[in-house]
Formats: sequence, C-alpha cells, structure tokens
Amino acid sequence: MRYEIRVEGHMSETLTKAFPELEHVAMAGQTLLFGPVVDEDQFYGLLVRCQSLGLRVVEMRRLPDGRP
Repeated sequence: MRYEIRVEGHMSETLTKAFPELEHVAMAGQTLLFGPVVDEDQFYGLLVRCQSLGLRVVEMRRLPDGRP
C-alpha cells in the first residue's frame, strides 16, 4: 500500500530526514510525504512521528495501487 500525508507548512530538511522511508515535495504552503506503508503498525507509527514532531497533518490518504 502507498500513502500520501499532507502536512501544513514547508518542512525543513531536518524534519524530512525524520521520514527516511518517504519521499517529499513542498507545494503551496504544505509538504507532501508519500511512499509505501507496509502494515498498520507503520501507518500508526507515521502518525505518532508527525505528532511528536509537532506537525499538523492536513490529510492522509491511501493512494491507488499501481503507482510507481
């Protein structure tokens, strides 16, 4: 499964390094993190990591299968 996490604001390089398993792109006042999520534990771990870093998650959604 692949997920996309939309975070408010532009994340610094230091913050993006806290998510080495995800790619990121900054756009229109938000940062988009995206990549594979292998199981429910990793899914919730990403949310906890966002919370512990003080990031405001605007949206989190599963991406359609078949994306590279």
